[in-house]
Amino acid sequence: MMKLYASGEDYLEAILVLQKEKGMVRSVDVARHMGLSKPSVCHAVATLKEGGFLTMDEDFFLRLTDVGREVAEQTYEKHCFFTRLLTEAGVDPKTAEQDACRMEHVISENSFRHLKQSMDKKK
Repeated sequence: MMKLYASGEDYLEAILVLQKEKGMVRSVDVARHMGLSKPSVCHAVATLKEGGFLTMDEDFFLRLTDVGREVAEQTYEKHCFFTRLLTEAGVDPKTAEQDACRMEHVISENSFRHLKQSMDKKK
């Protein structure tokens, strides 16, 4: 399994979110969602396919593999958690969204689980 960087996690997360919204997702949808060029997305898709994180069918629809879906769901869970935490603390939504996107990539899975468990107990 190849090493996945933050940008790869962001692509997988975007595909997951778009699949929840639209069902079927193509590279052009990901480019529009992320505000990136289609060539950038196509390059990332090729890398993620090579790494076993997603597949593309004959109609160019992207599908997350089991491994890709797991990474995407973990990244999305962290993103939602940190966005909510920051907005509840009074951070404006746009800044909270941007900061959550950075935080989701640097925290270890172990630290995230402990933090989430601790926060859930306080509610």
